[in-house]
Amino acid sequence: MTNEADTCRKFVVPKLQSAGWDSDPHSIAEQRTITDGRVIPVGKGFVRKPPKRVDYLLRFTRDFPLAVVEAKASYKSATDAVQQARDYAEILDLKYAYATNGAEIIEIDYFKGTETRVADFPTPDDLWRRYGSSKTVTHVSEHL
Repeated sequence: MTNEADTCRKFVVPKLQSAGWDSDPHSIAEQRTITDGRVIPVGKGFVRKPPKRVDYLLRFTRDFPLAVVEAKASYKSATDAVQQARDYAEILDLKYAYATNGAEIIEIDYFKGTETRVADFPTPDDLWRRYGSSKTVTHVSEHL
């Protein structure tokens, strides 16, 4: 039985690398904290819950993240990661999220409003093309 860390190391990272996410200027940011932990009142004090951490943040360039990837152990279903992937994408205002158990990959596309099983992660160029064709980009010069 493979735990989440093993699943990530043996299956998820190699698939992301083969899709080109680890080739400059694209990058895979692992275990990124995306929120401070919630503060919960306890008695006369407070306790801070653990922060939320995304398993992988897929960045087209260092300053332009496109998607999150949430991984679960290989003995679980990719569907077990869907809600968490959705939550993290929404917190970060990203339009793509992926849920995986190393074998199955589910793509959540907020532009289309779809949740689809896919064979592989998209390449950075493919996701960038899809992002650009789905998003209306307004140039600064149009406002001058």
